[in-house]
Amino acid sequence: MKYEKSSGVPEHLIREEPYSYEDYANLPDDGNRYEVADGVLQAMSPSPGTKHQKILRNLTASFQSHCKPSGQFFFAPLDVILSRYHVRQPDFIFVSNERLTIVTERGIEGAPDLAAEILSPSTAQKDKTEKRLEYARFGVKEYWIIDPVYELLEQHVLDVEERRFSLRHIYKRGDVVESGIVPCVQLSLQDLFD
Repeated sequence: MKYEKSSGVPEHLIREEPYSYEDYANLPDDGNRYEVADGVLQAMSPSPGTKHQKILRNLTASFQSHCKPSGQFFFAPLDVILSRYHVRQPDFIFVSNERLTIVTERGIEGAPDLAAEILSPSTAQKDKTEKRLEYARFGVKEYWIIDPVYELLEQHVLDVEERRFSLRHIYKRGDVVESGIVPCVQLSLQDLFD
């Protein structure tokens, strides 16, 4: 499989054979961030803006207040190694205490209980389609897509048998997020977007 120049990957990193986690982990630090999807090296967008980072800070603060006894949470950049040929860096990750064995020095080696992506113009399409399908395929139990423009949070819950997400709820400003997967969650969207 040849990588297209439009993927944002520098010419010297384009090759025919698929990228494995090991190949990805051994890339020289060129100042760019990458992910691997189905063996394809993909350049990530430049660092996020302040609105994105405020939302991430507020999300982290909520989990710090309500979910610290229930598991561990992390934020990008941290590798989520879904398989040898699938490595992502979700904006926010939660792993329950019962599954902490997947947390290693390399990153999260397996599907977290929750992955969240905060949309930006350059990542929205990939977050809503490609990552949603991939996270479901590898068993992420719940996926949140956070839209800072419309101030919405889409909650997608995994149908384990079909390995696909179903849209459970779209939360808006004034709502409080509830989750059967992460029951400690008490996330006010008012607080998330302020």
